[in-house]
Amino acid sequence: MHWIKKYQLFLFDLDGLLVNTEELHFRAYKEMCLQRGYHLPWDFAQYFSIAQLDAQAPERYIYAEFPELKKEEPLWSILYAEKKKAYLTLLAQEPAPLLPGVEVLLTALEKVNKKRCVVTHSALALVELIREQNPILQTIPHWFTREDYQNPKPSPDGYLKAIQALAVPSDQIIGFEDSLRGMRALMATKAYPVLVNSIDQKTKAIFEKEGVATFNSFIELLAVDHLD
Repeated sequence: MHWIKKYQLFLFDLDGLLVNTEELHFRAYKEMCLQRGYHLPWDFAQYFSIAQLDAQAPERYIYAEFPELKKEEPLWSILYAEKKKAYLTLLAQEPAPLLPGVEVLLTALEKVNKKRCVVTHSALALVELIREQNPILQTIPHWFTREDYQNPKPSPDGYLKAIQALAVPSDQIIGFEDSLRGMRALMATKAYPVLVNSIDQKTKAIFEKEGVATFNSFIELLAVDHLD
């Protein structure tokens, strides 16, 4: 873990990187559709490939899958509110666990008092519930949620706001993401980007070709001494 010493600011995504919530999001979309009388035929891999394209991708693909649903309810904001309700119910029933190695890394960062934050497009209410379920997340002092910036990833707005708020010019910055659009957002900043993802090998291959550091888990990342 000697690479930790090199950086002064650590940027983290939340869903799918620190906590395993992606499966719950997927099930919430399926539940939303089912409550409307539609069976979403996707498996998790298909959902994940869609969800990481951009913030509007689930809307486009679900409406394409069910044209009749769009006729019945053309306002996606209403459907998304139903999905959010289903997600909160699932999250209350099944606390989202930390992903492997997260607690070790966050404990190490707290010990040496590194600047650190989360940049997520999840709403504050969801974030607060996840933090209550995983006390180690409370050691991260700064959180930027969807209420704090305008444009979601792949726009770098959230990360740029975090850097502006927390960094000084001499800081070396490192950021961690698990998705295609999250990485594009991170790479539009001066942070050193790292992909941590054991699910989507296609995304890993894309960034490996671009020379980006990629790891299957934080356990694997913590085992290396240097990040170049």
